[in-house]
Amino acid sequence: MAIVTVFNQKGGVGKTTTCLNVTAALDLAGQCPIALDMDPQAHLTLACGVKDVPVGKGMVGFFRDKVSLDKLLLPTPRGWHLIPSSLDLAKIDALYGSDPKAATFLKIGLNEELALTGAPILIDCCPMLGVLTLNALLATDRVLIPVSADFLSMQGVHRLGSALDVLERKLNRSFERRIVITRFDSRRKLSYDIYDKLKDRYGDLLCNTRIGENVALATSPMHGQDVFSYAPHSPGAADYIALTKELLESGFFSQR
Repeated sequence: MAIVTVFNQKGGVGKTTTCLNVTAALDLAGQCPIALDMDPQAHLTLACGVKDVPVGKGMVGFFRDKVSLDKLLLPTPRGWHLIPSSLDLAKIDALYGSDPKAATFLKIGLNEELALTGAPILIDCCPMLGVLTLNALLATDRVLIPVSADFLSMQGVHRLGSALDVLERKLNRSFERRIVITRFDSRRKLSYDIYDKLKDRYGDLLCNTRIGENVALATSPMHGQDVFSYAPHSPGAADYIALTKELLESGFFSQR
């Protein structure tokens, strides 16, 4: 199974939007994806149209109560599966912060409980390097990094790259990375300048597809829908179809 962590330490860069709509696009492509919401804010869960997650269900059930991951899967209104989040997930860092083995819980759980599905798995992380994010990174060898087309976000992706380099050395392993530029405004020269600078620095690690500023992308989560359900003919839907196609063709979601 392919496991991809969607992560950036900077907020507001389209991380959850990207996880939501790439998952939905994979479903449209017949890939039967699974999404894991590892952010206590539960924005991906809400954007999928899943509300009122029962106590002890979702990712908190896995980490706190040792419930098997395959028993926590919930179907979204579109049909693909999600393991939801809730505010209780914020307590996991305090619960396991001093346990070095805690960072491997998700990797073990995925290998033992979801490996047979063969489905691509996308993990939406909170924007900080804590126990939850380390679990996601240790469970995967691929990281999709959304970065919005502005100067501060560009600086943030440089710092994230350095942090991943440090983790690679400590763990004696590598993370296959892809960077996707989001909130690209074709009317602004700055957007093109940011794209060009990222391309110069990261080369083929930067996706050719750019996710443009689009009202449908901003509005669809409010209705508990991905962009393909909410506005299937919008530019935002076209952008995420193109991004997912590019990632599929590059082998980013292939089983290794």
